[in-house]
Amino acid sequence: MAWDTADQLIVKEHLGLFKAASNYDIYDLDSGEMVLECREPHLSWLTQALRFTDYRRMTPFDIHVTDMQGNLVVRVVRGISLFLSKVKVYDGEGALLGGFEQKLFSIGGAFNVHDEHGRTVCQLAGKWTGWEFKFTANGVELARVSKKWAGIHKEMFTTADSYALDVANNIPPESAIRKLILAAVLCIDMVLKE
Repeated sequence: MAWDTADQLIVKEHLGLFKAASNYDIYDLDSGEMVLECREPHLSWLTQALRFTDYRRMTPFDIHVTDMQGNLVVRVVRGISLFLSKVKVYDGEGALLGGFEQKLFSIGGAFNVHDEHGRTVCQLAGKWTGWEFKFTANGVELARVSKKWAGIHKEMFTTADSYALDVANNIPPESAIRKLILAAVLCIDMVLKE
């Protein structure tokens, strides 16, 4: 099963009581097969140390998303973030796909999603009353992200989360928007929810 043709994916963060790196596995909901791996392979010792402090949300990240053959599909990069996050997304060949810019005043958390030229292609916005995010462009919903509850023992004693991603089936598999949406799910966790 190819990840880019699946309309429903589950993003599962790895369990860990004391973990510096953010690692995720992505599954196709219909088949249950793992289709992508997301790893932070190059963490400096300083970043690792800061991940265990209140400065965690400010630390840089460089997440590599690979398919099951080990091919790089997407790379999500952010430098040090003092106030608002600006994230860049690259394809497997290193070409800039676009990025995200955190909005200043948003109650539930929000990003503008940009293409490689800096033009806004859609918005990502969350509700302050719950854990749900929507990608919209010109009033049309492109995708929805919601948190999946892992059970009280996992939620209380670990930092692992699981997310369901529903992508509109009219977004073509080769579309850069599909890759940006996938990258944004990781940004929700790294930027807004850690």
